[in-house]
Amino acid sequence: MALKFRETTSKMDGPLVRQFSIFLPNKVGAMLDVVKLLNAHQVDVVALSISESTDSAIARIVVSDPDRVEMLFGEHDVAFGVCAMVIVEMKEVSGQLAKLLAALLMAEVNVHFTYSLLTRPRGFAALALHVDDTDCATSVLLGENFRLLSQNDISR
Repeated sequence: MALKFRETTSKMDGPLVRQFSIFLPNKVGAMLDVVKLLNAHQVDVVALSISESTDSAIARIVVSDPDRVEMLFGEHDVAFGVCAMVIVEMKEVSGQLAKLLAALLMAEVNVHFTYSLLTRPRGFAALALHVDDTDCATSVLLGENFRLLSQNDISR
């Protein structure tokens, strides 16, 4: 008798979304070059965060077509890393943000960084979260009735 296992939320085609961290020189126009490359191949940046230092910057992006971006970055020698993000739809930001953070605190899930999406899937705000335990975070947030967005939800 074959056992049937339930699919877990940790699969990349489930509620987790890939984020690209791009190492850029800290010079005028460096991010524009990346966006132009993506737009030339019909890829949109749907979330963006940039941290800079004196000589370099790290751009964190969520895109509409992560498979194409991995291929493009490889072809154009763009230095990048990939990590999983939890994207949470926020219908009522003020009350829901406190509820979301309290739920993660109770589950002892550490939030490393967060930023909002540039697009508004389904007309609501959305928050991208990088956490230390994506499986636990997705389970807890779904249990608290948060809507987690998948790549299909944020792609056009």
